[in-house]
Amino acid sequence: MRRPLIIFYFLVVYALAELIWWGVLLVQSQPARSAMIIGEGAVFVILLFYGAYRLHKAINEEAALHQQQKNFLLSVTHELKSPLSSIKLYLQTILRRELSAEKQRAFLLNSLKDIERLDDLVENMLIATKIENKSYTFPKERFDFSTLAEEVLQRIRQNLPEKERLQARIDGDIPVYGDRFALSLALSNLVENALKYSPPAAAVHLELKEAGPKAVLRVADQGQGIPDKEKEKIFDKFYRIGSEETRATKGTGLGLFIVKQVLDNHGAVIQVKDNRPAGTIFEILIDRE
Repeated sequence: MRRPLIIFYFLVVYALAELIWWGVLLVQSQPARSAMIIGEGAVFVILLFYGAYRLHKAINEEAALHQQQKNFLLSVTHELKSPLSSIKLYLQTILRRELSAEKQRAFLLNSLKDIERLDDLVENMLIATKIENKSYTFPKERFDFSTLAEEVLQRIRQNLPEKERLQARIDGDIPVYGDRFALSLALSNLVENALKYSPPAAAVHLELKEAGPKAVLRVADQGQGIPDKEKEKIFDKFYRIGSEETRATKGTGLGLFIVKQVLDNHGAVIQVKDNRPAGTIFEILIDRE
């Protein structure tokens, strides 16, 4: 990316130098028209700088997109390889060794957890692609959001070594009109994102309650938090804070993108707030009917 920028800057400087040189020659050859030549030259310089600025911005945006796509490929490769290697090891151990029925069952259960992890990854990639190319229609119905939240939390807790890490306070009978599958995926991504970015022993709190005509959902973690300048960017596709080579947490950069797209389609609002003393709070306001 550095070489194209050097060429770009060289061409801008060359074009500006040529413009000034020809302007000087015209003024020397036609002194009576100096004011007109200088005025027209100034317009050309302004247009040149404006065009250079727009082109420079486009090059930087393309470079940022390229880096995000590179990070995405690296993270997807890791996200796929890790559970596949784990499943392979479990199955090879079962086949090669004489294990008790209890041990075999434990290995198979762990393999199923890894398969669920792969299934979630594939589901996120598919829904993100469908949302982006507008092929997903968001089929909506009236359902109990409280029940949906309980189901999502129960599924996530099954794969948590320390189930008490996920704490919830959910009011009952909160109806909403929306896409049950898409909202469950959004909620799952929010909770798993909070668990991922919190310290290993730190609790994640989920709260669902009514507030007039709205349902209010809050997911609070105790991680490092999100800088103010990053809070708008975290919902961009593939965007993740830091580089894939130095980032400790796993992920593809699709989770929060899906969350934002799903909520926008439901006319819902999501706010990113600082938790106290540390961490982040994602607060969602969605119409109850």
